[in-house]
Amino acid sequence: MQRISKYDSRALEELFERYSDLLYTLVKKIAPDELTAENILVEIFAIIWKNIEKFDFETGNVYTWIVTLARNRAVESLRRSRDSSSTLDFYDDDFENLYIIPYLARDIDTLDIKTAFKVKDKVEKALARLTDAQKYVIHLAYYDGYTLDEIADKLNIPVETVRTKVLTAMHSLRENLLQGQS
Repeated sequence: MQRISKYDSRALEELFERYSDLLYTLVKKIAPDELTAENILVEIFAIIWKNIEKFDFETGNVYTWIVTLARNRAVESLRRSRDSSSTLDFYDDDFENLYIIPYLARDIDTLDIKTAFKVKDKVEKALARLTDAQKYVIHLAYYDGYTLDEIADKLNIPVETVRTKVLTAMHSLRENLLQGQS
């Protein structure tokens, strides 16, 4: 990331080689088709190149930052494909800075790609122990990019009920992960 901040194109190529398979897998789960997923992947690295100064070099949390950036960009693309009206904000640099580029809290643990792959099975097992309803609301929010209001409309339940369901699901996931460590 330091080399990319000096506009070293070879460093961007190395970052692409290291993360493109992982990011493509994530984006493909969100994007409606492979061509869209491929385009989003290219956009992600263009966003990194042009916004490298927004990466927090003090935390050095590359993996989390890039994965969050990819998820944000893929979800935004999905939202735009779902919304045929012009109710969405115009996608420009200001929009990208506000909604796409991640600003991570400094107190979160740093996660690198090796550690992420080590804990992958634990996370999958923790997710598997959730109820179907809990998995569904997490999927709607994380992969389908629905807001709480949109989930409430889709499920025909009050927004506060959705909020409670999402919080309960996340709490259960956390508990499942903690139980898996002991």
